[in-house]
Amino acid sequence: MSAVDDVLAAARSTLDRVTPAEARRLQGEDALLVDIRPHHNRAAEGEIPGSVAVERIVLEWRLDPHGEHRIEGFTEDTVVIVLCNESYASSLAARDLRELGLHRATDLAGGFRGWVAAGLPVRPGASVPIT
Repeated sequence: MSAVDDVLAAARSTLDRVTPAEARRLQGEDALLVDIRPHHNRAAEGEIPGSVAVERIVLEWRLDPHGEHRIEGFTEDTVVIVLCNESYASSLAARDLRELGLHRATDLAGGFRGWVAAGLPVRPGASVPIT
């Protein structure tokens, strides 16, 4: 096992990861789905309707629940579900968001591609990310 595998396993041990079906249900209950995939992935594969695109490089600043650069519409009590292509980077990002005080942050098991494989809706194209 490599060092990154150890780091990933440790991060995931702190998360209540959700399946695509659970994420869809939680989205209907005001969970915030945050897509950290690069623009070219979102343009080629589409996006989850209602998700918010936030570049990974600014994620902590945009989701710091008390930061001056945060996006609107969430608190430290909001369920935040981070997603990437296949749920590797999103596990690490969700761990980092928990350290900022988003105690209900987690990630989408299987990522965007797991969502698609589950037959859930996808919006074509890519929105402008929050930078």
